[in-house]
Amino acid sequence: MQIGIDSFATAFTRDAAGVAGDPSLALRQLVERIQAADRAGLDVFGIGEHHRQEFLDSAPPVILAAAATQTERIRLTSAVTVLSAADPVRVFQQFATLDLLSAGRAEMVVGRGSFIESFPLFGLRLEDYDSLFAEKLELLLKIRANEKVHWTGRHRPALTGQGVYPRPMQDPIPIWLGVGGTPESFARAGTLGLPLMVAIIGGETRRFRPLVDLYRQSGLRAGHDPGILKVGVHALGYVADTTEQAVEEFFPGYARAFTQVGQERGWPPVTRAHFNALVGRHGALLVVGPREVADKILEHSAALGGISRISLQMDVGALPHARLLNSIQLLGSRVAPALRSAAHNDLKQGE
Repeated sequence: MQIGIDSFATAFTRDAAGVAGDPSLALRQLVERIQAADRAGLDVFGIGEHHRQEFLDSAPPVILAAAATQTERIRLTSAVTVLSAADPVRVFQQFATLDLLSAGRAEMVVGRGSFIESFPLFGLRLEDYDSLFAEKLELLLKIRANEKVHWTGRHRPALTGQGVYPRPMQDPIPIWLGVGGTPESFARAGTLGLPLMVAIIGGETRRFRPLVDLYRQSGLRAGHDPGILKVGVHALGYVADTTEQAVEEFFPGYARAFTQVGQERGWPPVTRAHFNALVGRHGALLVVGPREVADKILEHSAALGGISRISLQMDVGALPHARLLNSIQLLGSRVAPALRSAAHNDLKQGE
């Protein structure tokens, strides 16, 4: 199982006087964390995409490119690329360029995103939410498969044999489908034979099992090899030296962030009791100590019928850079070896 980190490049951290942090420093520290994850032996680092004041990740390929020349092994991915609001030609070109810069370590996770600011920002109609994504995903996959593209759609001018360059080092460059809780999205990923990245940020992980089963069943019905039907999980998480420390350090920032989003969406304010339930055995949050987080990840994997990748989104907790670096080190030195050892033992038992 691969283990990695996702970041939304949060910019809402404020000091005791209420003064916002330096966005330039925040981005440079983010690149430092990607370097640290590479040195720690983690498998993947993902950057999200938002177009809001509290995030600095409106251009994920730029951040990933800054890290590409400063790292050696770690895979670099979006988490997610909001494809509905993007031009698939430019998306492909950006990630193909990233793939060349990183010597074949680029990936994309494409999805529809959980916010809608990009629609008015780029002159798109929210009523076209579903058709925009379906059409643009079709075009992106066609570009990946063909250097010169013939394609006609509703939302973008036709391509009549134009070449799309550069071409990536990887053939094909990996494209995962990022999904929330919509059955149609799971079925679409399976039908297309794309690896699946499931965002599980609340509730109990095991409640997603019927949707993951739908993904696998859809893939098999479409004739895809079960080996390509990979499942990854994007989860909120943070690892400290002990579970008690992780909970106390993560909760304040988590509560502020989700209470703020809740005010926009009509959710109730975050309570400590609700948070405690989410960090419990079956809860989705991976906010624990090193030993416990490995066990919980394995339980989540079993609940979903096996996963290939887990990515922890830590910066929603508005934690200081030093604490995030320590968490990355713990993930690399304690958690990743435990997961790989468990996977090795499972493989031996299956022989």
